[in-house]
Amino acid sequence: MRLILRVWLLLIVFPAMPVSAIDEFEQDPIQYSSRTPENPVSRFQSQLEDGTVTLTYDPEFGFLKSLLDQLHVPLDSQMLVFSKTSLQIGRISPRTPRALYFNDDIYVGYAQGGDLIELSVVDPQLGTVFYTLEQNAEEPPLLMRQGDRCLTCHASTRTENVPGHLARSLHVDRRGHPIFSAGSKNVDHRTPLADRWGGWYVTGTHGEQTHLGNLIAGTRAAAEPVDNSAGHNVTSLEERFQLERYLTPHSDLVALMVFEHQLYVHNRLTKSAFNSRSALHYRTTMTAALGKSSDSIEQSVQRRIQNAAEELIDAILLVDEAPLTQPVQGTSGFSKRFSEEGPRDSQGRSLKQLDLQKRLFRYPCSYVIYSDAFDALPPELLSVFWDRLHVILSGNSESPKYEHLTAEDRAAILQILLETKSHLPESWRS
Repeated sequence: MRLILRVWLLLIVFPAMPVSAIDEFEQDPIQYSSRTPENPVSRFQSQLEDGTVTLTYDPEFGFLKSLLDQLHVPLDSQMLVFSKTSLQIGRISPRTPRALYFNDDIYVGYAQGGDLIELSVVDPQLGTVFYTLEQNAEEPPLLMRQGDRCLTCHASTRTENVPGHLARSLHVDRRGHPIFSAGSKNVDHRTPLADRWGGWYVTGTHGEQTHLGNLIAGTRAAAEPVDNSAGHNVTSLEERFQLERYLTPHSDLVALMVFEHQLYVHNRLTKSAFNSRSALHYRTTMTAALGKSSDSIEQSVQRRIQNAAEELIDAILLVDEAPLTQPVQGTSGFSKRFSEEGPRDSQGRSLKQLDLQKRLFRYPCSYVIYSDAFDALPPELLSVFWDRLHVILSGNSESPKYEHLTAEDRAAILQILLETKSHLPESWRS
């Protein structure tokens, strides 16, 4: 009797207990720091260690070019950020921006003259995992997993309290120091263009739409409104820094938009996975303590899984995406290469096709749905996700959140998924 009373007291108190987000994902069932990662970078790390693959050192860029090639990270994804907001802040300024590159799972950061190349990757079980590679020609290349030094910024409310990524827009002075008194914003596909890209170089055209890219504040005050007319519709960065010190001369506008969308969905994917796995672990623990399950436990777990599925669907279907009022175009060839990737249905349609006239994608459903991290979600979460998504795409949801999806959009996305997505429930096909 005392055991049962003690358990029910725990059930009453548990929801109100303040538990730090970091402590939470370090505990069961996630065990972020103590578990061995299994992702494309960890597998490449093993190949480096056993000599199956090697990296070539370049006098100018170190291991960067060889690393990008081995990990299949395209050069046309290059983006340049000049705010001092990352690990190697002493190397970053408007004259020496940090270069970022990405593919569907991996992100690579390079600081000019830096001692390290920074990497992060989406791990199906652990969310974002961070690594560094020393730029040392005298030593064999070795990838090292990083923890607290990255999690300090990359596991907070800005990343939905999970190990994740963030893209920020803020005013920056001539030396690259953020002017925090002028405010800052997290950026994803919901952010209006007018608030994006402060502290970033941006190459591309966007008509009369405005943004904060290419802007260096003349004073620490950075009074609003800021005149950034000289930073708009920039197609060359030639006069701003030494282009030859980078692998390409671009910081492509469309690459930035895809990057920001992908970061957001990856973070939401991790959050949904962690919340669902924690709920299921809670059910197992409480059932074992009680010797049986209970309606209250089942209802609590089901609510958490349903909420996780709903949040993930909103990210996947680009709910609240900021609209484009005029067409946008990049400079690096990223748009063409990216749009040609991805599985296509019998009509040649793909979730990677870009729109760039009124919104980012031609069919507003994220290609992240094809990722290993998505397929590794708990079956209980996937079941709720697929059932709810089918209702929406079949036109049977009356929620105003999905009004941005026309009947044509819904039918196209439904058919594309039916023909290209593996592991769909049988209910979809019937």
